[in-house]
Amino acid sequence: MDVLLHYADEYVFDSVYNYLLPHPPIPSSSSLPDLYNKTVLPSPYTQSTTYHPPDLSIGGSVTGSLWARDNIYRQGVSIFTIALTGAYIMYFLFCSISYFFFYDRRLEHHPKFLKNQIRKEIKSSLIAAPVIDLITLPWFLGEVRGYSKLYDNIGQYGWTYLVASCFMFLLFTDLAIYWVHRLEHHPLIYKHVHKPHHKWIVPTPYAALAFHPLDGYAQSLPYHIFPFLFPLHKYAYLGLFVFVQFWTILIHDGDMISGHFLERYINSPAHHTLHHLYFTVNYGQYFTWADSYWDSYRAPEDKLDPIHESIKAMKKKGLIDEDGNPIPQINKKDL
Repeated sequence: MDVLLHYADEYVFDSVYNYLLPHPPIPSSSSLPDLYNKTVLPSPYTQSTTYHPPDLSIGGSVTGSLWARDNIYRQGVSIFTIALTGAYIMYFLFCSISYFFFYDRRLEHHPKFLKNQIRKEIKSSLIAAPVIDLITLPWFLGEVRGYSKLYDNIGQYGWTYLVASCFMFLLFTDLAIYWVHRLEHHPLIYKHVHKPHHKWIVPTPYAALAFHPLDGYAQSLPYHIFPFLFPLHKYAYLGLFVFVQFWTILIHDGDMISGHFLERYINSPAHHTLHHLYFTVNYGQYFTWADSYWDSYRAPEDKLDPIHESIKAMKKKGLIDEDGNPIPQINKKDL
């Protein structure tokens, strides 16, 4: 996050804060030498890349904001804005790609597909995202202010560790999310936290973030905890974070492809579709090993595909014939 914050400060936020919270003009460097260089930052924060004092070597007066780049309130507001904007962009981009290019829209005729469901999924997601970002803010601030184990220099741990740490991240978060998710299905917790997400029995990709804010926060915790326990390269972390959003949307596309050789190991959209249909199976995020070990695994089968119920409903509505071919619909206005 500190990398994103640095560039956001450089190209956007410096100007915004200078305008909204201007600092009185500062005399030239000749009259107040080393003004910024004498500022002492907390030692954990000196390793952060987010704070870059103005360069007074060019001479002249410097004006800025009352909230300097290292001001914790400014960082909080900026990080919240970056995280929420990024979440919305990735949500609409990845969900729309999945929905318009991969999602089988015949599923919208399934008997358990809700009226105006997509609009409800989007509304739920838009409401949940800012709340999740707000309660996640302490983790982001901890990263930016240098308290995590995120690092810049690949040479510090080497390429082997860089690759290994990415797999460690996936395994750690997969196991942690498995148990968070499974605990959320406990009767004492389910109805208060996780039930809103299971309102979408036949979900679309837009349901990926459509849940109770505490549900979304709880399942995101492993992603934020990992870099406080294990060293992780900053750009690898950013890449993994984007991958997580993509994967969460991917497994909600309703694709029930089964029979491929990775089916027993990778938690695919088919596995997660069964989770929404049957509730107590396939809690995993990326892999199936935890479900297999703790007896919650259910293999995808063609007979379980919700598309069969959708096709039956479409035939009943007269939308397709017995061979599945579309039946031309007569517009009542044309009669």
